[in-house]
Amino acid sequence: SFPEIFEKKNYELRIAGGAVRDLLSGLTPQDIDFATTATPAEMKAMFTAAGVRLINNKGEKHGTITARVHEQNFEITTLRIDVVTDGRHAEVEFTTDWQKDAERRDLTVNSMFLGLDGLLYDFFNGYEDLQNKKIRFVGKASERIQEDYLRILRYFRFYGRLAENPGDHEPNTLQAIQENAKGLAGISGERIWVELKKILLGKHVSHLVGLMYQLDIAQYIGLPLEGNLEEFERVTKNAQKLSPKPMTILTSLFKTKDDVTSLDLRLKISKEEKNLGLFLVKHRQELTKASGPEPLRPYQDFIMDSREANTTSRICELLKYQGEEHLLKEMQQWTVPTFPVSGHDLRKLGVSSGKDIGAALQQLREEWKRSGYHMDKEELLSCLRKV
Repeated sequence: SFPEIFEKKNYELRIAGGAVRDLLSGLTPQDIDFATTATPAEMKAMFTAAGVRLINNKGEKHGTITARVHEQNFEITTLRIDVVTDGRHAEVEFTTDWQKDAERRDLTVNSMFLGLDGLLYDFFNGYEDLQNKKIRFVGKASERIQEDYLRILRYFRFYGRLAENPGDHEPNTLQAIQENAKGLAGISGERIWVELKKILLGKHVSHLVGLMYQLDIAQYIGLPLEGNLEEFERVTKNAQKLSPKPMTILTSLFKTKDDVTSLDLRLKISKEEKNLGLFLVKHRQELTKASGPEPLRPYQDFIMDSREANTTSRICELLKYQGEEHLLKEMQQWTVPTFPVSGHDLRKLGVSSGKDIGAALQQLREEWKRSGYHMDKEELLSCLRKV
């Protein structure tokens, strides 16, 4: 196993960061990252000698080597100190001091190491904070934030993942965030969007987005200046348990389609996300359930009239937005019926000109729609015979 490779050469190897946090929370970590006292060059030599495959990725100048063992990738990073930081990237030098490496990590709950013998190395009370569900920066909040302004959003993300209650922040943390909010203007939209999406799917989202407005962050990350926070709170309550897409939640802040466009300019969201936002802004008010025995009909008619492939999934997001749990279940079980009549059928009945066929198909389609898409080929064609 690859730990033995390190042991043989007397290098220390420990599990680092998020994986430790997950293991201590009783969760299975998504990926396990390691930290070591060995330098990248030393690791390369050891792995090559032991016949372990290395995956070429660009992490090496930051000290990261990726090894492929038993069909899994493991990232192993040399302990390091940030020498120069500009709020976005850091230049690093290597160290063998575990505490120095922990000092440059963002949050106490992410700054622990776990020895392979099960010993926990915790220089900043991360374990205690994890048990008390406290989210704190390592050392001075303002210093950590100024090293990488994206950490402001990471703070919110982990708050939404781990904290028990909304509003349980240290006042000096919020102050440091507010004083440094402007720094987010220099962070790339793509990086911001990755964090923001995770925040939107976490807990306390209404509280956290409210804070983004209070602390003056919203304007730097592409959110509208006058976000509709009441609607946002209503929709997050509605959609919470319905596994909405991040964009579905976020759109509730928007008042017009320009808000979607501005978000896209700042964050470079995907085309699909942008179109979903525009769709929801356009249809959220007037496309609602029908009163009477067929509440789903307006949505079904909309899908049948639209010739686009992904309309059904957008309608499902609209139903989540509206909090229509039962209709959503029905919609997810509904299959789009196929119109049973073709031009070929009409030719057999003696309709010959293309123009007449087109008109007849259109007329039958209307008839079929009125029947709630229940009429079959025979019934539809007998309509035509009557005409």
